[in-house]
Order: sequence, then structure tokens, then C-alpha cells
Amino acid sequence: MNNKFSLHKKTVLITGGGSGIGKAIATTFAQQGARVHLLEKDQKAANETIETIRNLGFLAEIHLCDVSNFEQVTTVVHAIAKKETIAVLINNAGIAHVGTIEDCEEKDLDRLYQVNIKGVFNCSKAVIPFMKKEQSGVVINMASIASSVGISDRFAYSMTKGAVLTMTYSIAKDYVNHNIRCNCISPARVHTPFVDGFIKKNYPGNEDQMFENLSQTQPIGRMAEPQEIADMALYLSSEEARFITGTNFSIDGGFTTLNSK
Repeated sequence: MNNKFSLHKKTVLITGGGSGIGKAIATTFAQQGARVHLLEKDQKAANETIETIRNLGFLAEIHLCDVSNFEQVTTVVHAIAKKETIAVLINNAGIAHVGTIEDCEEKDLDRLYQVNIKGVFNCSKAVIPFMKKEQSGVVINMASIASSVGISDRFAYSMTKGAVLTMTYSIAKDYVNHNIRCNCISPARVHTPFVDGFIKKNYPGNEDQMFENLSQTQPIGRMAEPQEIADMALYLSSEEARFITGTNFSIDGGFTTLNSK
């Protein structure tokens, strides 16, 4: 029996697990034996993820929670920690904004800050003391290629994801002596319901061509699938990755290194 990448009986908290990458991570981790807890604001989306996991013969729990609200996050985390040892935190919840600095209103910046930056801060701040007490834990932050390379018309999104990258480095350095590992994943475009909705809203009647255009921005010629991101998260959460911390993993079809032609 091959037990590589097993998360058997490990308690995992996943934010934004209602769709896309978060749903793929939640489903994959449940299949690998984890006790999955979804911190999700959208009840309907969370229910759909739970149903998917249950149909596969596994279990997961929903905790309705706005990650931008520290009190809500703390309440949920403390309730889980009273019953279980939190082994892994996946800071996946995030929102996007399209536009340059001129297109970005103060309310847009505040909205992205609350989820993409403060959400990661809130969840990490709530969970790390429990990991520190156990002298063990894994934190994985969902960053983006926009954290480290320039992406046109993504000012606010790039700014917040850049903060996620540097938060990752700081947490990794501050807690390496407590056996807490912190890494981040930086995807390029991933084919999620968000992408489909964005194309439908902004390019009505031209969806297929725009999807192809966006796919071709990756040198490999397609968008990533959520499962490919989930598999990287699984590896980084497993014992097989126990020597890895403070690292940014680009899953980008060659975008950051092969687009210089």
C-alpha cells in the first residue's frame, strides 16, 4: 500500500472552499484522509462542495465565516482547536479586480485588502498560536504570478497578492524554529467558474475566442485546471514536503520564464 501524500486524520482548514481551486483542494484533501473544515462565506457554494465530498464517501464540515472579520475567524478557529489539532491552514479565499491605478477606486482597494490581505492575516494569526503550541504545522497561501511579475490591468490584485507573497516569507522565517512551514502557490490563469463568468460578462458573444486568447497567454497553450493547483497544495501539506518552507511555487505553464520572446 502506497501512503505517500497521506493526510490521514489531519485537521485542515481551507478558506474559500466553495468553488474553483478551493473546492478542488477540499475534495482532494478529503480523499487523502484529512478532516476538512471549510471557512466559507457563501453557504450555497459550501454546501455544493460538501455534497461533492460526501458523494465520494468522505466527510467535511462547513463554518460560515467572513475571513475579513477577525472576531468571526477567531471564534471558528478556537472552536475547532478545542476538539482537534489543526495541522494545515490553506489561505485560499481571494477576490479580483480588473484595472489600472486610475481605474481603481478607494472602495475597490479596500474591498481587495479586506479579503486578500487581511483575510490571510486573520486566519494565520488565529491558527499559528495553536500550531506553535504543538510545535508543528503547515500554512499555504494562495498567491499569484501577479505577486512577482507585472500583469496589465491588475493593479489592486497584484498589490494584494504581492503582500501575500511577502507575508509567506515572513511567517516562514519567524516560525521555522517552531516546526511550522509556510509556502505559497502562485498560479497563472486557472479555468474556474470565475473565469467563465468574467468572460461571459465582459465579452458576450465572443466567449470562445476570448477563452482561447486567455489560454494562449500561457506558453504551454492552456489554462491550469483547479486539480493541478490542488495537487501542489497536497504535496506541500504532506510529510513528503517536510524540508520545504519559505518558497513560492509558480504553476503558470511557463508564463513567468518563457514569455520574454
